Amino acid sequence: MSYDPAHLLEAVDRLALAAGGVILPFYNDGGPTADVLVKSDGSPVTAADHAAEAVIEAGLVELTPGLPVVAEEAMAAGRAPQIASGPFWLVDPLDGTKEFIAHRGTFTVNIALVTEGRPVLGVVYAPALGERYLGGEGLGAWFDAGEGRRAITVRTPPEEGVTVVASRSHGNPERRAAFLKRFRVAAETSIGSSLKFCLVAKGVADVYPRFGPTCEWDTAAGHAVLTAAGGRVETDEGAPLTYGKPGFGNPPFVAYGAVW
Repeated sequence: MSYDPAHLLEAVDRLALAAGGVILPFYNDGGPTADVLVKSDGSPVTAADHAAEAVIEAGLVELTPGLPVVAEEAMAAGRAPQIASGPFWLVDPLDGTKEFIAHRGTFTVNIALVTEGRPVLGVVYAPALGERYLGGEGLGAWFDAGEGRRAITVRTPPEEGVTVVASRSHGNPERRAAFLKRFRVAAETSIGSSLKFCLVAKGVADVYPRFGPTCEWDTAAGHAVLTAAGGRVETDEGAPLTYGKPGFGNPPFVAYGAVW
């Protein structure tokens, strides 16, 4: 069965907005308190994660019957679908749960479609910021802060050097410092969640190195937006970062804008 990419992108954008609408009441009430649990991998999960995932899963099942949905909280509960070799969805209903718990607004809803190991379509929505990033292979990439979409592309780094974006909650500073020796670095900034990919896609930053652990649902939507904006994501060995790997874990990677 084939799907129209532009139609899918619009539908997924609406789903991300709906999920954000479910998350915001938890956030606006002051964030979670007693409902924070710790999963087996040591990461936190809240009622907002589960509520948003339920909305997204139901919407994707209706939108694309038969396509597997790999969603973070379902995976944590042991519900792993068989993806075989066909397309599948990757969902992180609330990326940056630590940001959410700390009542910082840089958490996101991530939804991506993967085909042949590539994230070909993705939406990243930061509901507390009112910002959406969306893009698809062959479609382009856009940013929307509530005043209408505008097209975004990666930038050629300025003469003074690259801007590096890094995680606020995770990192390997020694390895990052060694990697960055190959660049003239003009500035470094930190932000949570998949917004790091989006800053590179929007031309606000140029390089996002990530040497700590991530899962595919953390990265696929941002990766799709960045690729649609003209960037790329590679392992630290220089190979394209692919999806559908056993266990859905990612190796270390670097996201680039127009940096060669």
